[in-house]
Amino acid sequence: MSTSSPSQEENELGFRNVVRLGYVSLFTDVSTEMILGVLPFFIVRDLGATAAILGLIEGVAEAVNYFFRVVAGVLTDRIGRRKPLVLIGYGLSSIAKPLFALASSWSQAFAVRVVDRAGKGTRTSPRDALISDSIPKTQAGKAFGLHRSLDQVGAVLGPLFASLAVPLIGVRGIFSVSFLPAAAALIILLFFVSDIRGSPKQKRFFENARLVLKRDFVLLLVVLEIFAIGAYNFSFILLKAGSLGIQDYNTISLVYTTLNLATVILGLPAGILADKIGKFSVLCLAFLVFLITSLAGMTLAGYWLYAFLIAFLFGSYQSIADTVQRALIPDFTTPELKGTGYAIYYTLIGLGSLVANSVFGSLWTNVSPNVAFQFSMVTSAFAFVALLIFMIWRKRLDTPMVTRANASPIN
Repeated sequence: MSTSSPSQEENELGFRNVVRLGYVSLFTDVSTEMILGVLPFFIVRDLGATAAILGLIEGVAEAVNYFFRVVAGVLTDRIGRRKPLVLIGYGLSSIAKPLFALASSWSQAFAVRVVDRAGKGTRTSPRDALISDSIPKTQAGKAFGLHRSLDQVGAVLGPLFASLAVPLIGVRGIFSVSFLPAAAALIILLFFVSDIRGSPKQKRFFENARLVLKRDFVLLLVVLEIFAIGAYNFSFILLKAGSLGIQDYNTISLVYTTLNLATVILGLPAGILADKIGKFSVLCLAFLVFLITSLAGMTLAGYWLYAFLIAFLFGSYQSIADTVQRALIPDFTTPELKGTGYAIYYTLIGLGSLVANSVFGSLWTNVSPNVAFQFSMVTSAFAFVALLIFMIWRKRLDTPMVTRANASPIN
């Protein structure tokens, strides 16, 4: 009778851990996305914010998110533990989200959004490091794609539930019941996800960062930052849907469901494709899809069904980019410094998100939505070209030199 080798058994256990983390994210995303599908409209329509204020809220919230990713990424390497920080992060978000039901002004919603994003930031770097610790590096794309797909199943179910429940319990009722699936996620995380202990790194962050920030990694971060400063978030896709004639909460939730459905469909295939043909090639595709999304946002008008097409395009970009960028980081770091690598990456992406959403929202309010989309088209085009150059440069460095025996003789 044949038995599995230890490496095969470890691989199975590792992927089992990834799947369980995926279920944690699934239930958390049911909680989160049932809110996010209606939150931009709630802040603008019910609480009186402008698109510029919405952009500022989302920019600051995402910057806080990424700041806490840095703190947690550094801390997880220092203590050699992942799960405690993941648990704290999920717990904080679970408690915060129902508080939207009590908000009577956009400033109060702003505060709740920041606390929720702080929780997300606290869990993300340690969770990504735990996923990476659980599987071989050669299967990172598959593992992150699998986690992303499970995560986005929740992202589809959440707004779908919201679209059905809003007529029955109202938008504030949606905020209140969001705690129930979040509680289920905490139970799975607490009792079924295994921590993987590493060797604590007692060096300070800047010492760890110096070890991580090699030339190739720095150049990659520059390319990603060029893209990030124009990468507006989903809120403006929902505002675009409003400008196309969709005004009720249940239909806008269906638009958001469409966006998340694209991420479910493409998350795992994108990860597998990245493992087969190369992560950089697939990331180029993500940048191109974002550019097309912005072009569609700028040019399509007058028909409400366009909202669903734009949402699907945006979700496609988001799924491919998020899967591949997270899977790239371990290629540029040592195993014991993955958390620091993710921390540096998330720092720059957070700053880019603050710039992108603030500028995009300001252009939307003070100039026009078309100019805002043009801004993002320009930044994504520059990033696409920069990534192509980076790919060619790395390929040339990796190409072995021709030996004298095969070289043409010198006459």
